[in-house]
Parts: sequence; C-alpha cells; structure tokens
Amino acid sequence: MSLATKHGTPPFPTSTGSIQPSTQETIDEAIQVLQSHKDAWVAVPIRERIAILNQLIKDVATLAPRWVAACNEAKGIANDTQFAGEEWFAGPIPVLKTLRQLRQSLTAIATYGQPRIPGPITTRPDGQVFPLTTYDRMSFTGITGEIWMEPGVTTQTLSQTQALAYREKQHAGKVNLVLGAGNVSCIGPLDILYKMFVEDQVVLLKMNPVNAYVGPFIAESLQALIQRNFLRIVYGGTTEGAYLCNHPGIDEIHITGSDKTFEAIVFGTGEQGATRKAQRKPQLEKRVTGELGNVSPVILVPGPWTPDEIAYHAEHLVTTLIVNAGFNCNATRVILQHASWDQREPFLQAMRKILTQLPLRDAYYPGAHERHQHFLASHPKAEQFGHPQEKQLPWTLITGLDPTRADDPCFTTEAFCSLFSETALVAENVVE
Repeated sequence: MSLATKHGTPPFPTSTGSIQPSTQETIDEAIQVLQSHKDAWVAVPIRERIAILNQLIKDVATLAPRWVAACNEAKGIANDTQFAGEEWFAGPIPVLKTLRQLRQSLTAIATYGQPRIPGPITTRPDGQVFPLTTYDRMSFTGITGEIWMEPGVTTQTLSQTQALAYREKQHAGKVNLVLGAGNVSCIGPLDILYKMFVEDQVVLLKMNPVNAYVGPFIAESLQALIQRNFLRIVYGGTTEGAYLCNHPGIDEIHITGSDKTFEAIVFGTGEQGATRKAQRKPQLEKRVTGELGNVSPVILVPGPWTPDEIAYHAEHLVTTLIVNAGFNCNATRVILQHASWDQREPFLQAMRKILTQLPLRDAYYPGAHERHQHFLASHPKAEQFGHPQEKQLPWTLITGLDPTRADDPCFTTEAFCSLFSETALVAENVVE
C-alpha cells in the first residue's frame, strides 16, 4: 500500500458535487492536534462529558432532516417511495439512541460508580448470568434473546467488568483512526462515540469515498467534540488510508469494511501478506479492531408452521436483504433449511411472491454489478425478479445450493448486492 502523494488523489463525486481528498499536510495537522489533546480528553470529568452529550443530542436532532435528505439523494431514493424513511434508521436515529444511552450510563457512573443494568440478572444452573431489559422486550415483540456473560462473570463480579475506562483514570490517552464504512451513514458516528466514550480515545475519522458527502453533516452535528480538539474528520481513498494506518501519530485503528481491506492493513498484500497471515505475524504493531463483511446465514427451524407464520417470516427474511438495497454486512446471504421439511418449498414460494412485488433500487455501491455477474456466472439458473433500469439490479434468489460444495461463491464470498441464496441440509431430525 503506497503512501499518498503531496496533493492526494483526484476528488470523488458526491450527491452535492465533489469533496477533495485531504492532503498529507492536512492529515498531519489533524493528527498533531489530536495527539496534543488525547490526555486532555481522558481528564474530562464525567459531568462535563454529560454536558457534551446533551449538546450532541441537540445538534444531531437539529441536523437530522438535512442528513437524511442527502442520503436519499445520493442513493436515488425518491421521497414518495416506501424506502424514503429508511435513512432515518440508518443515520440519525441510532446515533441519537446511542447518545441517550451513553448519557444514561455516564449519569449512573456519576451517581453509583458504575452503569446500571436496566433489568433483572438471571443466573443459570452452570453459574453464567445474563441481563434482560424491558425496553428491548417491548421493541422486539415476539422475538426473544439472551446475552450471556463469559464463564467466571457472576452477579457479584459483574460490576468489575463495567466501565473499565472510568476506573481510576490511570491510562494514557490514545489517537484512534476510524476508517468509516461507505454503506450506512450512522456507522462512522457510532464508531466515534464508542472509541471516545467507552474506550477513552480521541478520534480521527476518515470518510469512505462512497459516502464522503455525509462528512460535513457529521462534522456539523459533532461540533461539540471538534471545537474541543477531540475529533477530526479527513477525506480520501486507499492512498490516504494507507498513509494514515502507517502514520506514527496513530495509536490504534478501527475499520468497518471488507475482510480484504482489513487483512491488507494488518498483514499487507500479495504473497508477503499471505505469509504473514499464515504465520500470524501482523505488519503493524498497533491494535486493529474491525467490523467486517461476511456471509450471514439464517437457520430456519422446521416445524408445523401456519400459513401466517410462513408469510410473516418470509417477509422478514426478504426485508433483511432489501434494506439499503442489499449493501449491509448483516444482510441474509444464505438461508439454511431442513431438506425433509415439507414446508420448505411453500416458504420459498412466499419469498418469491414478495420479491416479485417489490420495486427495484439503485445499486449505488461500487462494484455491485460486477459482483452480481460473478454469482450469476456460477449459478446461471438464479431467479431474478423485476426489470432493472441502468443503475438498478434485480432482486436475485439462488435456491438448492449443494451444501457439500464448500467452494461455492455463495458460501465463501459476500455478495454485497441484491442477492441471496438457499440450501438444504439432510438430517434425520431437527436437532441433528
């Protein structure tokens, strides 16, 4: 990965024109400012942090309509379509929710010395514990889940694992480079908030070229952090990203993106990179965290499902694909069914019916059409729904994958477009 040139790379287009990648001078200056203020952030009292969060909540809420409008414009979402409200839940709403939750946690730390679990804690027979919140129960009606603590964490010791960065404040400050995601606009701000308020680090955010247009909105809504010199935002592509990752002023790195980009950062590229990965010898000594793309599976547990249950869950599964036009790392990619389930085909039929009725969306993410063709080349009988215009891709379903073919692209490669697949496992019973 080469270093940036003096003037960076050419500007990339956005919904409102173009944004020039940051020069090395701009990047160096931003890092210098953060380095000189990283210990000051660690020293900021909790009550002052709560005041900052209150200001951030006000500013994000004020800016939210313009933020959402820009995302809709960039992704080709018309205001009169069923997808028009989606960017609220991919942008400012989760940021506002996180800000409120951080404020709640810090208020509890200031009052009780630790965050409060907003619900009962249950101890399992094997000694493990998990918390439950009434809020989540109301938000996800009909869906249940458990959060298990690691073995050894008991009700008595649970508090010792909470808010570690706020205990005694003996740690030094750090500058964290956040390499922002290009698909969902809330991810960059959420990564900033986590690194700052949970891990106690100041942040340099590099916007992804795909959604660089969101950068000015993030900067405006997070001015309370920028004005105090605890946050900086820069722009650029792989060249600027490589320069930042190798910069001595960057202490840690967090990336949301593909596994290939992560491995290029951690191990390098080419044969040397592959060798380092095999030997588990990173080329960087810095701590690197990542939330990366994958092939997300969904397991359908067979049983005597009613027609209404089939219709509901078919709609639910299709929804996991169509949100953000399929450009999500947690979109369903492979559906696993029981080969002997007599309702396997009715479930697929219910999905086909929904896909047939859905309007198509712009495939705005770079490389989507090429990835789609790659999957069709391996599965020419893939079912395609809709009649795509120039910027669009059809909803695509590939059924009946051979579960023994481990090298099938559907099992090994994240489609990251409007495509998912289905396979069936032979088993004597549900448990098997």
